[in-house]
Amino acid sequence: MQKTSGRLLSLLSLLQARRDWPGALLAERLDVSRRTVRRDVDRLRELGYPIVASKGPDGGYRLDAGTQLPPLLFDDEQAVALAVALQSATATGAGIEEAAARALNTVRQVMPARLRHRIDALRVTAVERPAARPLPQVDSSVLMALSAAVQAREVLRFDYAPVSPPGAGRDSATTSPRRVQPHHLVTWGGRWYLVAWDLDREDWRTFRADRLSPRVPTGPRFTPREVPGGDVAAFVAGRFQGSDGSYDWPCRGEVVLDLPAAAVSHYVHDGLVEELAADRCRLVLGSWSWPGLAATVGRFDAGIEVVGPPELKQAFAQLARRFADAASDGPADSTVPPASH
Repeated sequence: MQKTSGRLLSLLSLLQARRDWPGALLAERLDVSRRTVRRDVDRLRELGYPIVASKGPDGGYRLDAGTQLPPLLFDDEQAVALAVALQSATATGAGIEEAAARALNTVRQVMPARLRHRIDALRVTAVERPAARPLPQVDSSVLMALSAAVQAREVLRFDYAPVSPPGAGRDSATTSPRRVQPHHLVTWGGRWYLVAWDLDREDWRTFRADRLSPRVPTGPRFTPREVPGGDVAAFVAGRFQGSDGSYDWPCRGEVVLDLPAAAVSHYVHDGLVEELAADRCRLVLGSWSWPGLAATVGRFDAGIEVVGPPELKQAFAQLARRFADAASDGPADSTVPPASH
């Protein structure tokens, strides 16, 4: 039988692992009597752990939420996972970098030496994906307000600001009031979004959390409706990639560029770049439309060879005619023949 101190730690670990524990099952797992379990529960309560007991023949115990955070018990894998998550918090866009650093320092101080050495050896540098401009940070209080409304299933009112030019601040005169049924709070590409049913527009919408200011109080409770397709991850991916419920772009093509792979990959975040030679690479990329895909590839100042599909080659020919018309002095001529290859 374990000593009392070791048994208390084992009991606490079990209580943290699941919500409800029958007393008989705890006694079996600890190899003690139910009376000993009751005494150990009382000792944990004296240490500040809010343990709730349920009565009856099948009564048990549950570690409840308290007014203060009592000491927590982590196994080795949980401690390492917590340290990695806290070190990666700088790339979440949630504005919690300083708090995460303080939390990691607090956890590290109470770790046993064997774990502290492992954490010190595991240094993680979170690097955000390159962007044209720094991604906006979201106030953690806004995220908490959105999450609370999602959890409570209460109508949310907020002011929503349009996209501002770089360096411009938020103008309250340009914000629009919105009224939605919040369903999910998600993160995508370093930004936070609220997935909600817009009550005024009667349609699903995704709102950037850094552009909204919640109003209080919240509205009445609502019965949740199902996100189209039933999968919020697929729904959000589809909204950003222009496809309903699909993770892939509706248009995807392949080209060969007369550029080094390193010069192309820096500007392509969700495409595939393969080096073919020192100054040639293969690029596979997706877009909402074939002309849009052709225009994206055309921004590279280099020779282009279209591998496929035929729709992409036709889009290049269509853009060539449009650009020729735009460069001419006369009116657009719809009879201009396709460019020969």
